[in-house]
Amino acid sequence: MEFIDYYKVLELNKSASQADIKKAYRKLARKYHPDLNPDDREAQQKFQQVNEAHEVLSDPEKRKKYDEYGKDWEHAEAYEEAKRRQKAQNGRTSGGTEGGYGYHTYSGAGGEDFSDFFESMFGGAAGGRGRRTTGFRGQDFNAELHLDLREVYTTHKRTLTVNGKNIRLTIPAGVENGQTIKISGHGGEGINGGPRGDLYITFVINNNTGFRRDGNDLYTEVEIDLYDAVLGGAVTVPTFDGKAKLTVKPGTQGGAKVKLKGKGFPVYKKEGRFGDLYLTYKIRIPAKLDEEEKKLFEALKKRRS
Repeated sequence: MEFIDYYKVLELNKSASQADIKKAYRKLARKYHPDLNPDDREAQQKFQQVNEAHEVLSDPEKRKKYDEYGKDWEHAEAYEEAKRRQKAQNGRTSGGTEGGYGYHTYSGAGGEDFSDFFESMFGGAAGGRGRRTTGFRGQDFNAELHLDLREVYTTHKRTLTVNGKNIRLTIPAGVENGQTIKISGHGGEGINGGPRGDLYITFVINNNTGFRRDGNDLYTEVEIDLYDAVLGGAVTVPTFDGKAKLTVKPGTQGGAKVKLKGKGFPVYKKEGRFGDLYLTYKIRIPAKLDEEEKKLFEALKKRRS
């Protein structure tokens, strides 16, 4: 697998602080975001690399392993275990003197490839003698997919470009903000014939509608005339996928709530099931009354008092 220097991807050096990493990630993610670079394959690839670099370097434990082992950082524990085993074997076969290849020192991200060490340890050209080659699983990739709330109201297909490869996805209706799905076998290549890693996609749902989403339920406010609130009447209210007619009860107060069952958001992977829509009434007070209207309201006020 081609080595990608995560520090170079984020335009940083190895002494960068966590604040530096966060700042660089936000700057580059905006620069290469697919929404700002439609049909630009190179920008899409850079966007994926920026996300991948941030995922590793923003995690202190992962960053420590990456600094020491480079692209093989995910196999750090396997490397250490292999090194201990080889050291023990050398001690048994050569009386504890240094020999074989168990004591080589390998540098990290900018140095030799640890894959070469794995190959020699587990059956490669250097002293294999028919040993079984042990494969190591490839690195997992992480990416974000930004969608609008209306886009995830219905099931639809989307093509993503990850590391130069197009991946056709079916995105079920009802996906939630922050939800992560796994695409098996679309991560980094394995070592010594090991399986590929997986691709994890986290959804970022932008809401620019007049509805607030809470799970599968939706919430919004609806204005009604003072006259309808006092006397009652039929009103038309917005729903997420259209409109609905309601009957307002006489004497309805501002802040009163109404539930429209089944008019909320689709339930994830539950075809035909929806949450509920909750409406909060706001009373619209008439403005710029003429003299006759003012007299009528004054008369009503006197009568009510």
